[in-house]
Amino acid sequence: MTTTETADRLLWRTARRGGGWAAVLAVVALADTAVTLALPAVLGRAVDEALSPGAVGTAVWLCAALIAASAAIDLLLEWAGGAGSARATAWLRHTFVRHVLAAGPSSRLDPGDTASRMVGGAAEAGQAPVAVIRAAVAVLPPVGAAAALVWIDWPIAVALAVAMPLLVLLLRAFVRDMSGTVRRYLTVQGAMAGRLAEALRGIRTIAAAGTVERETRRVLAPLPELRREGARMWRVQGGVGARGLLAVVALQAAVLAVAGVQLAAGRITAGELVAAAQYAVLAAGLGPLVAQFGRIGRARGAAARASEVLGRPVPSHGAEELPPGPGALEFRRVRSGVLADVTLLIPGGAAVAVVGRSGSGKSLLAALAGRLADPDSGQVLLDGVELPRLTRAALRGAVGYAFARPDLFGDTVLDAIAFGSPGAPEPVLRRAAAAACADPFVRRLPAGYATPLAETPLSGGQAQRLGLARAFAHGGRLLILDDATSSLDTATEVEIARALFDAFTDRTRLITAHRATTAARADLVVWLEAGRVRAVAPHRTLWNDPAYRAVFATAPEDPDE
Repeated sequence: MTTTETADRLLWRTARRGGGWAAVLAVVALADTAVTLALPAVLGRAVDEALSPGAVGTAVWLCAALIAASAAIDLLLEWAGGAGSARATAWLRHTFVRHVLAAGPSSRLDPGDTASRMVGGAAEAGQAPVAVIRAAVAVLPPVGAAAALVWIDWPIAVALAVAMPLLVLLLRAFVRDMSGTVRRYLTVQGAMAGRLAEALRGIRTIAAAGTVERETRRVLAPLPELRREGARMWRVQGGVGARGLLAVVALQAAVLAVAGVQLAAGRITAGELVAAAQYAVLAAGLGPLVAQFGRIGRARGAAARASEVLGRPVPSHGAEELPPGPGALEFRRVRSGVLADVTLLIPGGAAVAVVGRSGSGKSLLAALAGRLADPDSGQVLLDGVELPRLTRAALRGAVGYAFARPDLFGDTVLDAIAFGSPGAPEPVLRRAAAAACADPFVRRLPAGYATPLAETPLSGGQAQRLGLARAFAHGGRLLILDDATSSLDTATEVEIARALFDAFTDRTRLITAHRATTAARADLVVWLEAGRVRAVAPHRTLWNDPAYRAVFATAPEDPDE
């Protein structure tokens, strides 16, 4: 399926989510069309009545009523159109956000560009229901006007019919060109948003390095390209407008010329001439069509970019629950990224340190262990059940994670610790904070655990301790620490290690370790080298190997520490 077809299918789904407002909009738009088509005929009748002595003059009052009805209908059109677009945009944003979050870290999306697609792009695509309905209804006035011209005088309608195919071809080319240029424009806009997000993440580094001007130039570097695409977009719209205007003027001139001849010949009345002139304007009504087709073109471009993200695979989950078990973790001939043919059995309840040089695959192994990533081949099992066969709730309830740079969520500090553990009692959360050595500094905060998270300045080590507390509070049978103590001072790490290795023996613990002291306290060490398991043994056994000691890049330490 082509990108255009995928975008059109997404637009169709989006349009259907306009709800009842789409039907209201269609009905009101049809009423507007009826009033628009009736008005020239009534106006012509009013002219004839004005030129006829003794005429009643009811057409004038009917004209006034139609004009008032048209004003009221315009208000309803804006109301229904706004409500329908809002519903469609909300549905698309919900769908987009759910998909992005469900795809997980393996999707590797650029945050800034993704946010641009979700915010601005979804708003453009959300206009599709209104644009499609208004465009469909906008076709009716030209068709109705042509029929009215046939009714007034068929030679006038023939003059109109000669030029209509040109307008149709013009509109078709406009939608095609507009969709392409809008997509390119939004792509460049997303690239700028991505660069800005990078700069904001590294704002302290930029300030410290004094590179504000350089980063400003880097973020704004795509501006010339954005300008070119924006200018191209306006050229497309301006070009079709100019060519359309010439076509409309020529069409109206032809209609009026024929109508004038017919009036001179006595075949039509002066009022019918006025009506014919108005119907010629409606029949050649390129303006409303260009506006709506322009919106459709922008919506298609935005939908194409949204489809690129929505087309990314989302990990599927099975229907199985975990059987009772100690948390035994098994890798069977796993290949993924740098990891090659990893076969490994981690006993339930064991504390296992994963060591290796940078790039050996430690973090990837940790991601595979809790299914933050799926292997290219092979299997990862927890208590004998392959991870993809588990329900989402069973998997996430069984595995707790702590990371090197934890992202904290919630209104308060206590909420941040409870994140991922809904319903956990406060005493459990406080004990987890104590085990992570976070309790002392949290108590010193203005409102303690109730301190708003946004008002809590955290060092790297404090953030790591809250991330560890969150993992400790999670429960489950498998606890994975991916370099989660790298920002801690030695004394704090020793305290946390005591809790990790002594107080959580009911869980299997997988710890990516950079310090020999951490590996020394583990029951087993998995030594990775170039993506392969070089050895699995206690730290004191491996310490005899000089290559193992070199992994830690420190002076030899007592393996009994």
